[in-house]
Amino acid sequence: MTDVAGKTVLITGASRGIGAAAARVFADAGANVVLVARNREAVAELAGQIGEQALAVPCDVSRYWEVEAAVQAAVNTFGGLDVVVGNAGIIDPIGAMDAVQPDAWGHLIDVNVKGVFNGFHAALPVMKARGGGSFLTVSSGAAHRPVEGWSAYCASKAAVAMLTRSLDLENRSAGIRAIGLSPGTVATDMQREIKASGVGPVAQLEWSDHIPAEWPAKCLLWMCGPEADPWLGEEISLREAEIRMKVGLV
Repeated sequence: MTDVAGKTVLITGASRGIGAAAARVFADAGANVVLVARNREAVAELAGQIGEQALAVPCDVSRYWEVEAAVQAAVNTFGGLDVVVGNAGIIDPIGAMDAVQPDAWGHLIDVNVKGVFNGFHAALPVMKARGGGSFLTVSSGAAHRPVEGWSAYCASKAAVAMLTRSLDLENRSAGIRAIGLSPGTVATDMQREIKASGVGPVAQLEWSDHIPAEWPAKCLLWMCGPEADPWLGEEISLREAEIRMKVGLV
């Protein structure tokens, strides 16, 4: 298991799904976890379950000043920040480009793209001052190919993939590790939204076709270690049997 004992990990979208699973996995590995999400009650409850090594910070990642405050809360509470998991993301609106509401389309970009940039921008000075750290982003196969009805989501994940590559290009020499994770389809509330939409091939999948949220959570932990360094600036696909074996999911 990757050694993160005593390190501090900030996880966005930590109220449910991959984010909540990652919070538990990192905490079980000995890390301090900063749980960031808009759902105040959910992150507070999860922090209470984890215990004193968890801090709940209600935050809308599309608002830079709120992300900056979350980073500062991590530093004030645990003395620093070593890992940021940029996991917060939404799928709505699903629909044809001439049918979805422009404001909803733009809101997805604010959360999925600006939210990731905001985390990078707010945490970079802290990590550089400590000599380095890891930024892990949650990507998707939708970053590389269009999916019917998902114009906003596909565009946002493509943007996040390029943000991750740009972060690596600009900051690897400062000890910053930037890696994306493409987990495949995961059994989360997002998949329920996709199923309910009835749009596109992913909506036709059965619940049993999706992997549990604990799998990408464990992969994110593994990505903090040196074994993941060959993927710096790139994406790791959890669909690959080799990666699952390395993470211990086989």
